[in-house]
Amino acid sequence: MKFNNRNVSISQKATIGKNVKIGDNTTIYDYVHIGDNAIIANDCIIGEPTNDYYFNPDYSNPPTTIGDNALIRSHAIIYADCTIGHNFQTGHRVTIREKTVFGNNCRVGTQTDIQGHSIFGNHCWLHSNVFIAQKTRIGNFVFIYPYVVFTDDPTPPSNICKGPTVDDYSQIAACSVLLPGVRIGKHCVVGAGSIVGKDVDDYQLVLGGPAKFVKDSREIKSRETGEAHYPWPYRFERGMPWEGKGFENWEKEQ
Repeated sequence: MKFNNRNVSISQKATIGKNVKIGDNTTIYDYVHIGDNAIIANDCIIGEPTNDYYFNPDYSNPPTTIGDNALIRSHAIIYADCTIGHNFQTGHRVTIREKTVFGNNCRVGTQTDIQGHSIFGNHCWLHSNVFIAQKTRIGNFVFIYPYVVFTDDPTPPSNICKGPTVDDYSQIAACSVLLPGVRIGKHCVVGAGSIVGKDVDDYQLVLGGPAKFVKDSREIKSRETGEAHYPWPYRFERGMPWEGKGFENWEKEQ
């Protein structure tokens, strides 16, 4: 992709770091800070005004922060009042609404929709076509696979908003639905196509609609090797901070 500086709009109130590349037809609104070495591809909007902009004549855009080394692919929209850590990556046509916080080293896949007011830890990977409801809380090293839906209204339509919580190292498999307010513990596995309406304790595999306890996740065996696969950090390292050194050694350093 060539960066031709065609039809690029950058507010004078924005702050752009060193060695930042910005694609054609991209808009950077007031009070956006973009860290060093970031790439913002074509047709993106960073710092999109919140809903108040349309009704409040005294509206002022809240600050928006994108950390160093970001790669934000084409047609992504990131609203104002978001705080996003270093090494962030998106696919195409991602929407991230206001008051979303991401830690470092997170990825958000193509056509994922994050409805805002949510918090993500470090090293979270959201695959394509994921829907995240408001007031969701996600820990560290959580993987959410395609077509997963997080919901937040326990009795729709209502004024109550209770997003799900997922703790560290858990896996939410494709096409699953998490109902409002449920908590998924650490090192859990939610099987593909599950509907989770009750809390899930640490180290549980749940499956089905409604999701039910199947076994301790540490009993899950790899189909290829026949060995125990979970906790997965001992078996998987690609793109992880323990790559090349092992999870146990990395933990000792923390």
